[in-house]
Amino acid sequence: MLEKTSTFQKAIEAVEALDPEAQAILVNIIQKRLKQQRRDDLLKAVAEAREAYAKGEVRSGTVADLMAELDD
Repeated sequence: MLEKTSTFQKAIEAVEALDPEAQAILVNIIQKRLKQQRRDDLLKAVAEAREAYAKGEVRSGTVADLMAELDD
């Protein structure tokens, strides 16, 4: 954990050494990359769900059906 904190601190110091415009550009780049990572994660989850559905591993029903099954 100490190494991660040290790396994180170094990153903060490196960003603080940049001029404000460069910091803003960096923030924008990081935000775009995080959004892309979330999209990639969502696409992966959707693909896995579709695969499970295609294999018949997904069941459907009403809330009442679910509650009845939980009671069993």
